[in-house]
Amino acid sequence: DTGFGLRPLRSEIAVLRDRPVVAVASHTHFDHIGGHGEFAQRLVHRAEAAVLAHPDDHETVWDLYRHTLRLEVPPWEGFDLEAWSVPPAPATGVLDHGDVVDLGDRHLEVFHLPGHSPGSICLFEAASRTLFTGDVLYDGVLFDHLHHSDPQVYRHSLAALLEIPAETFHGGHETSFGRDRAERLVADYLETSRRVS
Repeated sequence: DTGFGLRPLRSEIAVLRDRPVVAVASHTHFDHIGGHGEFAQRLVHRAEAAVLAHPDDHETVWDLYRHTLRLEVPPWEGFDLEAWSVPPAPATGVLDHGDVVDLGDRHLEVFHLPGHSPGSICLFEAASRTLFTGDVLYDGVLFDHLHHSDPQVYRHSLAALLEIPAETFHGGHETSFGRDRAERLVADYLETSRRVS
Protein backbone atom coordinates (compact mmCIF):
# COMPACT_ATOMS: atom_id res chain seq x y z
CA ASP A 1 0.00 0.00 0.00
CA THR A 2 1.26 3.46 -0.85
CA GLY A 3 -1.00 5.66 1.30
CA PHE A 4 -2.36 8.97 0.05
CA GLY A 5 0.55 9.57 -2.27
CA LEU A 6 0.91 13.17 -1.11
CA ARG A 7 4.64 12.71 -0.59
CA PRO A 8 6.95 10.74 -2.86
CA LEU A 9 7.68 7.22 -1.64
CA ARG A 10 10.00 5.89 -4.32
CA SER A 11 12.92 8.08 -3.27
CA GLU A 12 12.41 7.18 0.41
CA ILE A 13 12.30 3.46 -0.33
CA ALA A 14 15.43 3.72 -2.47
CA VAL A 15 17.35 4.68 0.69
CA LEU A 16 16.25 1.41 2.32
CA ARG A 17 16.54 -0.96 -0.62
CA ASP A 18 18.23 -0.81 -4.01
CA ARG A 19 15.94 -3.34 -5.71
CA PRO A 20 12.82 -2.69 -7.78
CA VAL A 21 9.67 -2.26 -5.68
CA VAL A 22 6.38 -4.01 -6.34
CA ALA A 23 3.43 -1.89 -5.20
CA VAL A 24 0.75 -4.30 -4.00
CA ALA A 25 -2.65 -2.81 -3.17
CA SER A 26 -4.34 -4.57 -0.26
CA HIS A 27 -7.50 -2.88 -1.60
CA THR A 28 -8.30 0.31 -3.53
CA HIS A 29 -9.43 2.83 -0.93
CA PHE A 30 -7.94 6.30 -1.36
CA ASP A 31 -5.63 6.05 1.64
CA HIS A 32 -3.96 2.90 0.31
CA ILE A 33 -3.33 3.56 -3.41
CA GLY A 34 -2.55 7.27 -3.81
CA GLY A 35 1.13 6.66 -4.52
CA HIS A 36 0.85 3.60 -6.76
CA GLY A 37 1.61 5.62 -9.88
CA GLU A 38 5.21 6.10 -8.70
CA PHE A 39 5.98 2.43 -9.22
CA ALA A 40 6.44 0.46 -12.43
CA GLN A 41 5.01 -2.76 -11.02
CA ARG A 42 1.49 -2.51 -9.55
CA LEU A 43 -0.51 -5.51 -8.35
CA VAL A 44 -4.07 -5.72 -7.04
CA HIS A 45 -6.75 -8.37 -6.67
CA ARG A 46 -8.67 -8.75 -9.92
CA ALA A 47 -11.94 -7.69 -8.22
CA GLU A 48 -10.56 -4.15 -7.84
CA ALA A 49 -8.27 -3.81 -10.85
CA ALA A 50 -10.74 -1.51 -12.62
CA VAL A 51 -10.71 0.87 -9.66
CA LEU A 52 -6.90 1.12 -9.72
CA ALA A 53 -7.04 1.97 -13.43
CA HIS A 54 -9.96 4.41 -13.15
CA PRO A 55 -10.30 5.52 -9.53
CA ASP A 56 -13.34 7.59 -8.76
CA ASP A 57 -14.25 9.22 -5.50
CA HIS A 58 -17.11 6.79 -4.80
CA GLU A 59 -15.21 3.53 -5.38
CA THR A 60 -12.14 4.75 -3.48
CA VAL A 61 -14.48 6.08 -0.71
CA TRP A 62 -12.80 9.49 -0.98
CA ASP A 63 -16.29 11.02 -1.29
CA LEU A 64 -16.87 10.16 2.39
CA TYR A 65 -13.78 12.10 3.53
CA ARG A 66 -13.23 14.88 0.98
CA HIS A 67 -15.00 17.58 3.01
CA THR A 68 -14.15 16.41 6.53
CA LEU A 69 -10.49 15.41 6.45
CA ARG A 70 -7.99 18.13 7.28
CA LEU A 71 -4.21 18.25 6.93
CA GLU A 72 -2.17 20.07 9.55
CA VAL A 73 0.53 20.83 6.97
CA PRO A 74 -0.16 20.71 3.22
CA PRO A 75 2.36 18.68 1.18
CA TRP A 76 3.14 21.69 -1.02
CA GLU A 77 2.16 25.33 -1.27
CA GLY A 78 -1.22 25.81 -2.88
CA PHE A 79 -2.30 22.20 -2.35
CA ASP A 80 -6.11 21.91 -2.22
CA LEU A 81 -7.22 18.74 -0.45
CA GLU A 82 -10.84 19.14 -1.55
CA ALA A 83 -9.78 19.23 -5.20
CA TRP A 84 -7.47 16.19 -4.86
CA SER A 85 -8.45 12.79 -6.24
CA VAL A 86 -6.65 9.48 -6.47
CA PRO A 87 -4.55 9.42 -9.66
CA PRO A 88 -4.98 6.47 -12.04
CA ALA A 89 -2.33 3.75 -11.79
CA PRO A 90 -3.44 0.76 -13.89
CA ALA A 91 -2.38 -2.62 -12.58
CA THR A 92 0.50 -4.32 -14.34
CA GLY A 93 -0.74 -7.63 -12.94
CA VAL A 94 -3.68 -9.06 -11.03
CA LEU A 95 -3.67 -11.30 -7.98
CA ASP A 96 -5.87 -14.21 -6.96
CA HIS A 97 -6.17 -16.24 -3.78
CA GLY A 98 -3.17 -18.58 -3.50
CA ASP A 99 -0.85 -16.56 -5.74
CA VAL A 100 2.66 -15.86 -4.48
CA VAL A 101 4.38 -12.49 -4.77
CA ASP A 102 8.02 -13.48 -5.27
CA LEU A 103 10.43 -10.76 -4.19
CA GLY A 104 13.50 -12.97 -4.52
CA ASP A 105 14.46 -13.01 -0.87
CA ARG A 106 10.85 -12.99 0.35
CA HIS A 107 7.73 -14.86 -0.72
CA LEU A 108 4.28 -13.57 0.15
CA GLU A 109 1.19 -15.74 -0.30
CA VAL A 110 -2.01 -13.96 -1.28
CA PHE A 111 -5.18 -14.55 0.73
CA HIS A 112 -8.34 -13.04 -0.76
CA LEU A 113 -10.43 -12.03 2.27
CA PRO A 114 -13.27 -9.78 1.08
CA GLY A 115 -15.88 -8.05 3.19
CA HIS A 116 -14.24 -4.70 3.92
CA SER A 117 -14.07 -4.38 0.14
CA PRO A 118 -14.58 -6.91 -2.68
CA GLY A 119 -10.87 -7.29 -3.46
CA SER A 120 -9.34 -7.08 0.01
CA ILE A 121 -6.25 -9.24 0.35
CA CYS A 122 -3.72 -10.18 3.00
CA LEU A 123 -0.12 -11.21 2.30
CA PHE A 124 1.46 -13.99 4.39
CA GLU A 125 5.17 -14.60 4.73
CA ALA A 126 5.40 -18.16 6.05
CA ALA A 127 9.13 -17.95 6.85
CA SER A 128 8.58 -15.23 9.44
CA ARG A 129 4.92 -16.08 10.19
CA THR A 130 4.04 -12.47 9.36
CA LEU A 131 0.69 -11.37 7.94
CA PHE A 132 0.18 -8.02 6.23
CA THR A 133 -3.55 -7.52 6.68
CA GLY A 134 -4.38 -4.24 4.94
CA ASP A 135 -7.80 -3.24 6.27
CA VAL A 136 -9.07 -6.78 6.77
CA LEU A 137 -7.83 -6.58 10.37
CA TYR A 138 -6.19 -3.79 12.36
CA ASP A 139 -6.29 -2.69 15.98
CA GLY A 140 -9.26 -0.35 15.70
CA VAL A 141 -12.91 -0.19 14.65
CA LEU A 142 -13.31 -2.43 11.59
CA PHE A 143 -15.25 -0.84 8.73
CA ASP A 144 -18.03 -2.99 7.29
CA HIS A 145 -20.49 -0.20 6.42
CA LEU A 146 -19.01 1.16 3.18
CA HIS A 147 -21.03 0.95 -0.04
CA HIS A 148 -19.22 -2.19 -1.20
CA SER A 149 -18.67 -3.79 2.21
CA ASP A 150 -20.47 -7.01 3.07
CA PRO A 151 -20.62 -7.80 6.82
CA GLN A 152 -21.64 -11.41 6.29
CA VAL A 153 -18.74 -12.06 3.93
CA TYR A 154 -16.46 -10.12 6.30
CA ARG A 155 -17.32 -12.46 9.17
CA HIS A 156 -16.27 -15.47 7.08
CA SER A 157 -13.07 -13.73 6.01
CA LEU A 158 -12.09 -12.91 9.58
CA ALA A 159 -12.64 -16.52 10.62
CA ALA A 160 -10.50 -17.62 7.65
CA LEU A 161 -7.80 -15.12 8.61
CA LEU A 162 -7.38 -16.87 11.96
CA GLU A 163 -6.66 -20.13 10.10
CA ILE A 164 -3.47 -18.55 8.75
CA PRO A 165 -0.58 -19.53 11.09
CA ALA A 166 0.64 -15.97 11.57
CA GLU A 167 2.19 -14.70 14.79
CA THR A 168 2.82 -11.07 13.79
CA PHE A 169 0.13 -8.90 12.20
CA HIS A 170 0.78 -5.63 10.39
CA GLY A 171 -2.51 -3.84 9.67
CA GLY A 172 -3.21 -1.01 7.29
CA HIS A 173 -3.82 1.28 10.28
CA GLU A 174 -2.74 1.53 13.90
CA THR A 175 0.10 -0.43 15.52
CA SER A 176 1.17 -4.00 14.81
CA PHE A 177 0.12 -6.79 17.15
CA GLY A 178 0.51 -10.46 17.94
CA ARG A 179 -1.65 -13.56 17.68
CA ASP A 180 -3.50 -13.12 20.98
CA ARG A 181 -4.58 -9.59 20.04
CA ALA A 182 -5.65 -10.74 16.56
CA GLU A 183 -7.87 -13.42 18.08
CA ARG A 184 -9.39 -10.89 20.50
CA LEU A 185 -10.07 -8.35 17.73
CA VAL A 186 -11.82 -10.96 15.59
CA ALA A 187 -13.82 -12.30 18.54
CA ASP A 188 -14.93 -8.77 19.47
CA TYR A 189 -16.02 -8.03 15.89
CA LEU A 190 -17.89 -11.30 15.52
CA GLU A 191 -19.69 -10.81 18.83
CA THR A 192 -20.65 -7.21 18.00
CA SER A 193 -21.80 -8.08 14.46
CA ARG A 194 -23.98 -10.91 15.80
CA ARG A 195 -25.74 -8.48 18.12
CA VAL A 196 -26.29 -5.95 15.34
CA SER A 197 -27.48 -8.36 12.61
